[in-house]
Amino acid sequence: MNELEIKYADYAVSKTCELLGIDSPTGFTDKAAKWVKDEFTSLGFNAEITNKGGVLVELGGEDADNAVLLEAHTDTLGGMVSQIKPNGRLKITPLGGMCADNGETEDVRIYTRDGKVYDGTLQLCNASIHVNGSYSSTSRSFDTTEVVIDEDVSSKEDVTNLGICVGDIVCFEPRTKVTRSGYIKSRFLDDKLSVGILLGLAKYISDSSAKLSRKVYLHVTVYEEVGHGGSASIPRGVTEAISVDMGCVGDGLECTERKVSICAKDSGGPYSYQVVTELINAAKKENADYAVDVYPHYGSDVEATLRSGADVRHGLIGAGVYASHGYERSHRDGVYNSIKLLKGYLNV
Repeated sequence: MNELEIKYADYAVSKTCELLGIDSPTGFTDKAAKWVKDEFTSLGFNAEITNKGGVLVELGGEDADNAVLLEAHTDTLGGMVSQIKPNGRLKITPLGGMCADNGETEDVRIYTRDGKVYDGTLQLCNASIHVNGSYSSTSRSFDTTEVVIDEDVSSKEDVTNLGICVGDIVCFEPRTKVTRSGYIKSRFLDDKLSVGILLGLAKYISDSSAKLSRKVYLHVTVYEEVGHGGSASIPRGVTEAISVDMGCVGDGLECTERKVSICAKDSGGPYSYQVVTELINAAKKENADYAVDVYPHYGSDVEATLRSGADVRHGLIGAGVYASHGYERSHRDGVYNSIKLLKGYLNV
């Protein structure tokens, strides 16, 4: 990467890390959405919070009747208090596809309705291996795990006296780290990394005063993890919608953390042949390191856009992310290649 290219990749990674520091599981996204709005506004673009809580941004452009919509999401996995147990522990229900076996032993924050925040840890029930002879054989689920609150509590009454109630939000510590070799490790790179990528693209457009031949909108959604994030707020004139979400890395796939992935098909079916072809051609034109893959277990915002009745062509790209819905890993090169692909696709 040359100095200019490093500038925008580093900017995107830096902004991603800032956003990862704001807890925002599905249904608890107001602070993250405000941050996103303010960041795009600071770059000189019009941004507004939608009724649903997402952020709609206009990057400008000429052809308003052939507009393109880029979608990413800032909602993440998390939990919600579903029961205060007699022993003062919390049973939680997942928000999105959070898995108990992955979240076990992770630090959490419990947000109460009156603005208090308490620390805790998700643990297996009876978590001491020197006491529990079934520790290794117990199946992990949200029925066999519990949140241990870091307060002096031993009863339901003790917990309710803290102000903790059923319905309170439980946020998992992201543990964000960027290594000297350029790897980005954190929970919830899906999809805050893509929000950072869109900010990097927007900064490039702002700094270079690039002219967009087509009107370009961004929608940072807040309900993707439960399936309806992209189902609203499609601006008039949009003919193409592209999800910028994580690219899958795993057995049988070509993508790595250092590439940008172009999805040809996922669990919702094939993406637009025309759009996928144009994305491939844009990657080649920009000399971006890319892979085309079929994702076996995946759904995206843009499929929610289609199911809402929008008459648009659709596509999906994203920086390669390993260990999705777990402790995820990507790389600055994947960020860089994603920005390059988007630049090529938008002809800026």
